[in-house]
Amino acid sequence: MRYYPAARATARWLQALPLAGLLALGGCFTNKGHQGEKLYGQHCASCHGEQGQGLGQLVPPLAGADYLATHSAELPCLIRRGLRGPIVVNGVGYDGWMLGVQDTAAHKKLSPAQLTNLLNYLESHWGNHPGPGGPRTIAGTEALLRACPGQ
Repeated sequence: MRYYPAARATARWLQALPLAGLLALGGCFTNKGHQGEKLYGQHCASCHGEQGQGLGQLVPPLAGADYLATHSAELPCLIRRGLRGPIVVNGVGYDGWMLGVQDTAAHKKLSPAQLTNLLNYLESHWGNHPGPGGPRTIAGTEALLRACPGQ
């Protein structure tokens, strides 16, 4: 087969397409590992502390919090809608009010993907561990949100 300059350039360009395609696919599988940390800083750290330590008797800790494990299925609804009334975290009672993310004028409602990343961050830092199923999935978070009381 005889190649002419323009044809040769086109052939080289076509040969490079698979590699270019693979490089472009990298953007489809971005690492969202830091998104949960950023969301925590934006929505949670001002009350729960930068290291999840809480605020004395006013705000429960998230670091090493048994509540995260024992109320795992409720967490997406709790973050989205907030919480009012007494809870017990690590044997200490708290009776306050936590605004849901959608309730604050400064913050938009978190998408299921954002909630998933935030929860995976909470459940994998400060001595916390994901549940028996491993890290959360977006589909799992969406299912839990559909089951929120009042949905």
